[in-house]
Amino acid sequence: MEQKNFMRFLIIFAIGIVLVAGVILTLNYLENQPRFFTETNSLETFNSTSDISDFLKTHQARVNYAGGDMLFSNSAATSKSSESAGGATQYSQTNIQVEGVDEPDIVKNDGKYIYTITGDKVVIVNAYPAGSMQVVSEINFSGTSIKNIFINGNKLIVFGDDYSATPAADVTCIPISEGVNCSSSSYGEQRTLIYIYDISDKENPELENNISMSGNYFDSRMIDNYIYVVSNKYLYGGYLIMPYVTNNGAEKEIASTSMYYPDINETGYQFTTFMAVNINNGETSEKVLLNPSTSNLYVSERNIYAVYDQWSSHPVMCIRAPCYNQGEERTIITKVSIDRDQIAFVAVGSVPGHILNQFSMDEYNNYFRIATTVGEVWGGNSKNNIYVLDENLNLTGKLEDLAPGEKIYSSRFIGNRGYLVTFKKVDPLFVIDLKDPSEPKILGKLKIPGYSDYLHPYDENHIIGVGKEAIDADSELVQQRNLDFAWYQGVKIALFDVSDVENPKELSKVVIGDRGTDSYALQDHKAFLFDKSKNLLVLPITLAEIKGEKTADNQYGEFVFQGAYVYRLTLEDGFEFKGRITHYEDNETFLKSGYYLYGGGFNIQRSLYMDNTLYTISNSMIKANNLDNLDEINSVNLPYEQPHYGYYEYWGI
Repeated sequence: MEQKNFMRFLIIFAIGIVLVAGVILTLNYLENQPRFFTETNSLETFNSTSDISDFLKTHQARVNYAGGDMLFSNSAATSKSSESAGGATQYSQTNIQVEGVDEPDIVKNDGKYIYTITGDKVVIVNAYPAGSMQVVSEINFSGTSIKNIFINGNKLIVFGDDYSATPAADVTCIPISEGVNCSSSSYGEQRTLIYIYDISDKENPELENNISMSGNYFDSRMIDNYIYVVSNKYLYGGYLIMPYVTNNGAEKEIASTSMYYPDINETGYQFTTFMAVNINNGETSEKVLLNPSTSNLYVSERNIYAVYDQWSSHPVMCIRAPCYNQGEERTIITKVSIDRDQIAFVAVGSVPGHILNQFSMDEYNNYFRIATTVGEVWGGNSKNNIYVLDENLNLTGKLEDLAPGEKIYSSRFIGNRGYLVTFKKVDPLFVIDLKDPSEPKILGKLKIPGYSDYLHPYDENHIIGVGKEAIDADSELVQQRNLDFAWYQGVKIALFDVSDVENPKELSKVVIGDRGTDSYALQDHKAFLFDKSKNLLVLPITLAEIKGEKTADNQYGEFVFQGAYVYRLTLEDGFEFKGRITHYEDNETFLKSGYYLYGGGFNIQRSLYMDNTLYTISNSMIKANNLDNLDEINSVNLPYEQPHYGYYEYWGI
């Protein structure tokens, strides 16, 4: 009996040793494997450039990837009173997401002057009154790719980028791969360019500050007298060039102690630089994040949320929670606080899936809300989610598995509500209750044909949607493809009533053109002009129409018009078409300009108003029309040079 007990003890003891050893080996294995983010991770800083080099060498050694040397793996038009002498009483501004946080654009105005990018120039036009509209000055940026601009009183801020054959001589270069030559002649890189002009004299703009930072220009925002600029600097060629800033010729390497990283293994890294610039004196401050990429931004008055997608390419054993499966996609969020010239990293977190754009994110009452899609429609495994995170990016609440088999086409967070449009065959508009951050829930939904690419608040109980109409594919094609889907048609604008949250309804809708019709507003919210006080809605439209009998739902129309469609929009009457404006002399000129031509010199891209005058802007022209009857008042030609190469030459432009 004692012998049996002793044998039983030995067996149990041996099993225990095996289990303990297994756990230890598993933990050691996990410690040395590329791992996925937990729900939140703190950021750590470097102490020296050698720390950065060691970090990259260590992480590079842990991951196998092609190339060896390569270290890289993408609000309403608010009305304002003019402060310019002789300017309009009221004028529209750029359509932005967050009140008080201005977004850069290719066109700005101050109620008297219009500032617009045309080719490699910024042109200043005295636009008010329209009858005497004229170009007053041009700023030429030959050799520089101009992206967008800000206007702040008598300051004009211009953003662009170019390629520098050799960076600043005093900037550190560190080899991080064997046999790499780090001489000054062996490397170059992209630079973000920031020009600050004094435009007190509109005829003679004066350059006050010429600032550059290493990396590609990604995006920017302006809050009061500070601009916040984000650039992405890719690491390539097996060497590391430290990020730097040049201000009016004075070069400054960003200190390694201002660089932060999440301790995570990745297949590629880059420097994302966050810079604050005081536009009054040109002084800058910077913080740098070493991360795989930055693909989108949401900016509130207090914080920047920079995000990127991450895929888990390795199986992860569920010893430590949370555990993620191989091939799972997540959105990584870095929260950066901003206060005038102060920039600080706050937290890092993650949620499942990927986002659509900046409107997939929002900050409200210290909570961060984000809408994501997991999986792909064509794979049949897609689903959609909303997550609420606290100020430290800890998960507070979630609403998952919305509209299985579909994906998010647009989203908008407004106060205690969220609005979500998903699509595969029809347009489900979801109304989400976010009053309790710990328990988001569906209040109601509406299913109608088509979808919305962009949602815009009309008022607290009504939403405008801009997207495409859709028609179900015929049953034979559905069987052939083994996929139930719909064909896109013309551009659709709709007005939704969400006052009864459990039963949202479509009050009014208009479909413009046939399949192939498009609008800049579907890809860029800044092309959307709406003003409730004026009952005004303006959209740039590239119109395609089917001539003769329609033979198939997927039949494309022929391009027949490009310009601005103008509507009167009220709750009582819905969308009333007032007319359309074009910058082309006639239809034949438009057709000769090129098939699918989105870069055409006379394609209207933006619109704005000053008092009772509507201005439409293309690369080659600004035209002024009376808002009441759309009669043309005046127009000015802009000094645009149409590119003549490749694609454009093919179409005879």
